[in-house]
Order: sequence, then C-alpha cells, then structure tokens
Amino acid sequence: MLQKGTKAPYFEGKDENGNTVKLTDFSGKKLVLYFYPKDSTPGCTAEACDLRDNYERFLALGYNVLGVSRDSAASHQRFITKYSLPFHLIADTDLTILKAYEAWGEKKMYGKVTEGTFRTTYVIDEDGVIIDAIGKVDTKNHTAQIL
Repeated sequence: MLQKGTKAPYFEGKDENGNTVKLTDFSGKKLVLYFYPKDSTPGCTAEACDLRDNYERFLALGYNVLGVSRDSAASHQRFITKYSLPFHLIADTDLTILKAYEAWGEKKMYGKVTEGTFRTTYVIDEDGVIIDAIGKVDTKNHTAQIL
C-alpha cells in the first residue's frame, strides 16, 4: 500500500462513458480515489452507496470522488444506473492503475491463493500528495473513515 506523504502516481483511464480521466484533471482539488473488487457485489455496493449518500458532504468539503475497478465500462454504467451513483468509475481492465496504486496482488480467499483487488482508498490533496491511505475499509461506514 502506498504511504501517506508520497506523491500519488499519475493515472489515466476511461470512465463508464469512455471519457479519459487523469490525475491531472484534479490538480488544485482534493480527490477520494477508491479501489474496489467488483460492481454490484454486496460489499462494493455498500461502499459505493455510503459514498453516494454522503456525496454532497464530500463536495461541500472540496472533495471529488472517483472509483476504480477492473470491471468494464458497460458494467460500470449498469452499476451507476442501478444505484444512482453521482461519481465516475474508471474501467481499469488492464490493471495499470490498480497496480500503480498497489491495489492489486496476491490474496488468499477461502484458503485459495488468487490475484485480486485490495479494497483500498487514497485521499489525495490539491498538490497530488497522498494525505490518507485506508486499507481496512468499513464498506458500510467508509465516509466516516475518510472524513
């Protein structure tokens, strides 16, 4: 996991609409960049809905919210529509962003070793520096962890 105080790695990816989203789009702004395993699964839905329900609070405090998973843009579109998510999701199908942010790797599930996404959130300041790194995400209360 990347540490607080380090420069956030540059990223560029496509959102659910095929638009390019880059770290530099958020220069001068605060960003909550969260990585999650899979659209429409229970934990990922709880996390996204908690962020959705508190989205106005994030905006009022000057934060943008952006999610990243390896799901396709079409999957992201369905997820956003189904749960009325007000923020964009990046389709990192080639794992470039996940790996740059150390949110992808070997993990053990049900006694089996596999590769997958580590549920991780980084809060990045206006200068592109990581000011918080959350590795033990409470999906139902994630906003409280961030703020």
